[in-house]
Amino acid sequence: MEKTLAVKSKATKAERISIGISAENLKNVSMLLQTCLADLHVLYLKTRNFHWNVEGENFGPLHELFENQYKQLEAIIDEVAERIRNLGFFAVGSLQGFAELATIEEHMEEGTSAKDMLKILATDHESHIRFLREAIDKIDEEYDDVGTSDFLTDNLRAHEKIAWMLRVHLK
Repeated sequence: MEKTLAVKSKATKAERISIGISAENLKNVSMLLQTCLADLHVLYLKTRNFHWNVEGENFGPLHELFENQYKQLEAIIDEVAERIRNLGFFAVGSLQGFAELATIEEHMEEGTSAKDMLKILATDHESHIRFLREAIDKIDEEYDDVGTSDFLTDNLRAHEKIAWMLRVHLK
């Protein structure tokens, strides 16, 4: 998972801010948040896609579940982008940028079964949870940014609940 937490050089011009964190640490935190933002966009699009294309006897409940989840992801995306701005950086905002930074794969297949949709999303959220756990530790311990660490801890809990809701539907 080292690739996941490597700080990628996609940071844009930073505002000069003085919040007790070095410029280098702010850049590193921003880059981890940029990766988080990219993964969230992939999760959002995948969830939205499954919302549109789910079929079968559980269509109604799954259609509603996926809608609730993409709305939650939309809110989380906004919060992460604003956190990046709060630290003095511009948030990545292009599909190309998301594709370059994302660690979660897109889903391009048509005709995916409802059960596979649930499995795919649960697996992706669990992957993002693992990313967040490592990022939280790194941001807190190496980059001295307890604010972002705490912010991501709230994000982690939201993903844990989403993953749980998906797994429950697989039983």
